[in-house]
Amino acid sequence: MADERVSAGGGMETSFGFREVGADEKQPLVNDVFHKVAKRYDIMNDVMSAGLHRIWKDAMIAALNPPSREDYRVLDVAGGTGDIAFRIVEASDRKAHATVLDINGSMLAVGAERARKKGLLANLDFVEANAEDLPFPASSFDAYTIAFGIRNVPRIEVALKEAYRVLKRGGRLLVLEFSEVEMPLLDSFYDAWSFHAIPRFGKLITGDDAPYQYLVESIRKFPNQRDFATMIGNAGFSRVSFTNYTGGIAALHSGWKI
Repeated sequence: MADERVSAGGGMETSFGFREVGADEKQPLVNDVFHKVAKRYDIMNDVMSAGLHRIWKDAMIAALNPPSREDYRVLDVAGGTGDIAFRIVEASDRKAHATVLDINGSMLAVGAERARKKGLLANLDFVEANAEDLPFPASSFDAYTIAFGIRNVPRIEVALKEAYRVLKRGGRLLVLEFSEVEMPLLDSFYDAWSFHAIPRFGKLITGDDAPYQYLVESIRKFPNQRDFATMIGNAGFSRVSFTNYTGGIAALHSGWKI
């Protein structure tokens, strides 16, 4: 069925929410969504998670525990507005360097302006590129992070293999993503919130509910925790694990290049 989750075998590459689209159609459609919401992306995340995304992101940075070293390099993918990269730099006492990569120029423009206001530009650079074809040599980064972005990549398995390629030996992958709720009652409440409240709030905030409808549908289509962990392992990563947040509304996935 159109609203069923895809498995570790794939299927997101032709899924734009619950719509089936051509493999070459999804990326332009996703790009359009984020051009529309770029200036209000943080508000969008508050709506999507009832504000919990801030706690989950802090937990992600705590799991990464970036060292206070100037040679520590992180690639934050689909991180246009800089939310994760800023946290990483601050957690390293402004020693680490983060490369923020996004396919969407509108998102990157928001992030670069925020970085300027925070005085963080010396620790950051912003690169417009595709997660499926990273413009970096092999073994370039100590860590690869992506928060609430992997489900919007058409060929997830290709992006994971690219993550593995650009990580140094001993490097770590961390993926924070909405997932499958595993607590009784909470799943029913979250479904009602997602499909009825979120698009309405989105329309009130931005005047357009279509981007929010896509985003909640994409969450439902994304592989569950165990299937996505399998995909990470299939890309070559070792010691793959995941931690559920708030009953599985979101999950933090981890893998190592050993």
